[in-house]
Amino acid sequence: MHFKLLVALVDDHKTNAVMQAARTAGATGVTVISNARGEGIEERKTFLGLTLDTQRDVIMFLVEQHLARHILEQICTIGEFESNAGAGIAFQLDVEDAVGVLRQVDQLQDTVKKEI
Repeated sequence: MHFKLLVALVDDHKTNAVMQAARTAGATGVTVISNARGEGIEERKTFLGLTLDTQRDVIMFLVEQHLARHILEQICTIGEFESNAGAGIAFQLDVEDAVGVLRQVDQLQDTVKKEI
């Protein structure tokens, strides 16, 4: 079984909705890194030298490759990445190898067979 790492950078108020959408689409687990900071193409607004932006979270999902694109699309929809500038981004990376996922492999085999 081959895996992809999905990484989503979202405003913290959307984290739970993105996690739920990914789980509904087939993700079996998630790791959240809170309080990330980033900048897009436009500079941040400031007030008296203080940046006026919300906190962001980094959300990571290790998913089976056949489920990855569908999960990524659901994350994009719920996160409103395409419709709202600066709402966040999500991307996938190939995973060469992974350990500690044996229990997930057993659960995913039936799901992947249905998708293929």
